[in-house]
Amino acid sequence: MTTVSAARHHLHGSPGGGTSRPGPDERIAQVVAEALGPARTVLDSDSLPGPGTSRLPFGDGTFDAAMMLCNARRVSDTLSRLRELRRVTRGPVVLLATDPARVRGFWLNRYAPEVLAVEARRHPPIADLTTALGGSAETRSVPIPLDCTDTFDEAYYGRPEKLLDPAARQAGSAWSFVDDRVREEFDTNLRSELRSGEWDERFGHLRGRPVYEGSLVVVRATP
Repeated sequence: MTTVSAARHHLHGSPGGGTSRPGPDERIAQVVAEALGPARTVLDSDSLPGPGTSRLPFGDGTFDAAMMLCNARRVSDTLSRLRELRRVTRGPVVLLATDPARVRGFWLNRYAPEVLAVEARRHPPIADLTTALGGSAETRSVPIPLDCTDTFDEAYYGRPEKLLDPAARQAGSAWSFVDDRVREEFDTNLRSELRSGEWDERFGHLRGRPVYEGSLVVVRATP
């Protein structure tokens, strides 16, 4: 397989670029690779400079497949970029995306619903993505491993203590769109329920769950 560049990008990066952090966990990256299948030439959209409205400098059907990380930082130009990816790709277009309809199912909604409300608003509905791509599309959840090495909120589904670290929360850009009161109340309430055992009564089964299927999905669209 020949790719324009490797899939090593942020899922929720902070506005304005923010602090760089690791790309997807290798096991998550493997899900994307499997969706691409046996394609020999793969266009990695995240390697391309310029706004999503720009016409890509490739002819129709140039690539066997294409891939894109649907990042909340650039939602305004996501759909136009997808239409361009469809034009230059003769096979599958694979997206690693956040399904906004699934965001509020995460336990964080109990402690910081404002954060997940922001997160849900910042990602386009999956139906909009598949419409932009045309053809036939399938969507499936991406299993997030318990020891996930990436740093988005759901990566800590079974390790709630990690989200008490402001540095861990900073990696999820939705936290930057809420005020100090929300962050302080989250910290106070989660600490309290961890001490009392209430978090474990409600969500403790997640501590031993090998994988979690939340809002992270792969969309695979074919012509």
